[in-house]
Amino acid sequence: MDRHALSLTVNNRPGVLIRIALVFSRRGFNIDSLVVSESSNPKFSKMNIVAFGDLKSGEQIKQQLAKLVDVIHVAEHTETDSVQRELALFKITTNSEARPQLLQLANACGAQIVEVGEEHIIVQLSGTTREVDNAAQLFRSQGLCELIRTGKVVMALGKGET
Repeated sequence: MDRHALSLTVNNRPGVLIRIALVFSRRGFNIDSLVVSESSNPKFSKMNIVAFGDLKSGEQIKQQLAKLVDVIHVAEHTETDSVQRELALFKITTNSEARPQLLQLANACGAQIVEVGEEHIIVQLSGTTREVDNAAQLFRSQGLCELIRTGKVVMALGKGET
């Protein structure tokens, strides 16, 4: 199974997301990550979708997406032709004795401390999928009780359109 990171420019209208999701569903692809945001033009939205599936089906999905009336542009991106980042919030259970070590660990991961409570801390990390996965693994061993991830945002390098 291959990972496909797709960027779409779509008309900013109700119902577009469901039509796009149906294309993935019909091909048996599970959407792993979905981020929808406004674009520089309010008539359009940007979608970043990460899905897993075989290469042939991935090509068919791109072709079918391009045929949808509300899809203006479709591009697949790799980690070498784009910047790809995720944001994650980690809530970790702790106590006053373990807190200094946990704060040092968060700092070593490049995470920012968002909140320090009596029995927990919340840290924020922005980075590649691998960096977020590695931090999650470290924090699990330290008492991770909640993890929220944004999904992958992608932007093409250089002058090319995302």
